[in-house]
Amino acid sequence: MTTYDLYRILKEELKNGSKDLVTRSSGQVLRERVERDITNESNGEVLALDFSGIGVIDYSCADEIVSKLISRLLSGEYGDKYILLTGLRENQKENIEVALERKGLAVIAEMGNGRRVLLGSLNNYLKETLNLILKRGKVTAKEASEFLKIESNTSGTRLLNLHKKRLVKRTDEILNGGRIWTYEKL
Repeated sequence: MTTYDLYRILKEELKNGSKDLVTRSSGQVLRERVERDITNESNGEVLALDFSGIGVIDYSCADEIVSKLISRLLSGEYGDKYILLTGLRENQKENIEVALERKGLAVIAEMGNGRRVLLGSLNNYLKETLNLILKRGKVTAKEASEFLKIESNTSGTRLLNLHKKRLVKRTDEILNGGRIWTYEKL
């Protein structure tokens, strides 16, 4: 996992002495810096945006940084990478969640207390499957089918959709001479 300390980036890019992320133009400066850096990261890498040093983040800045990064990640602009938000406090979570919900996006966030939560919009059946992965760490389609009491093709489709939304990591393993996909939490 590669961590991007947003407070440090804020200091380097804006040099205004603030620890708050406010205004769309400030968010654009930070997002562009993060985008330049993540293009150099390896495929498969989990990129943690660390909010622990940040004060408040307003809606426009949350939309500019988080929503646009997630949207571009899903469109394939950054390759096979994943974004995780870390060090969030409740007051930051709310504006980020609203920004994501308005665009129909979702991201995994690790709150300041270490608890992982889903921010944004996700269908209930995908939430159920994601919660299983968060609880168990990783699952195969067969395991998800057994735990959720659903057909194997349904569990496979759910897992693939979670992967396409970049909410879980997918790796292949060789098991009993065959290849099997494993889906794991970020």
